[in-house]
Amino acid sequence: MIKAIIVDDEPLALDVLETYIAQLPELELVARCENALEAREVLKEHDIDLMFLDINMPQLTGIDFVKTLSVRPKFIFTTAHPDYAVEGFELDAVDYLMKPIPLDRFMKAVNKVIDMQTGKTSTPEKKKENFIFVKADKKLIKVNFDDILYIEGLKDYVIIRQKEGRVITLQTMKSLEAKLPDHIFKRIHRSYIVNIGAIDAVVGNMIELKEKSQVKHIPIGKNYREELLKVINKNRL
Repeated sequence: MIKAIIVDDEPLALDVLETYIAQLPELELVARCENALEAREVLKEHDIDLMFLDINMPQLTGIDFVKTLSVRPKFIFTTAHPDYAVEGFELDAVDYLMKPIPLDRFMKAVNKVIDMQTGKTSTPEKKKENFIFVKADKKLIKVNFDDILYIEGLKDYVIIRQKEGRVITLQTMKSLEAKLPDHIFKRIHRSYIVNIGAIDAVVGNMIELKEKSQVKHIPIGKNYREELLKVINKNRL
């Protein structure tokens, strides 16, 4: 249950929001306040989760009131003036509702609070790129993950072996491995990282793959064998 208060100097606005709150079982109205000072007293006496807060009020505006609070409940600004929207969101308001407030818009704002309470987020998942850029030959070269067969480490350099050609870059295997998606690539040896999809066979302590129509054998390190076999067995008939 989300414990809420309404803070507004307009009786009609208080009535509308009280009616809306009564229709949502997730919300419990604790108090109606006609100004920020009344709200301050309620916050001292009760654990409030959410404030519906008008901006233009006498004595102390909603924005200035929020700024006075060292511990803030979540808050949604309600106002007839769009001019304060930017400042409102800079204060981390959950939402900014324009009067007269439609019920569907009110419910959308409340759903944001519910999602926060349940640990959900409306932030879109970051798109996973299917390539990286590596520095080689005094430039940054784009390397598509699908084009990589395997990566070979040679002291301070790594050689990225591709279906067509190769890229040699100055960096460690560890630093490059950290940039690669682990559902596509697997470290199988101190000196080798392999594209799992490029593996044609596992023979003893070696894997086989095709490089320029030739069969390439790459050793499997003792410390990496178990993790590789886990991946292989997931797709085993």
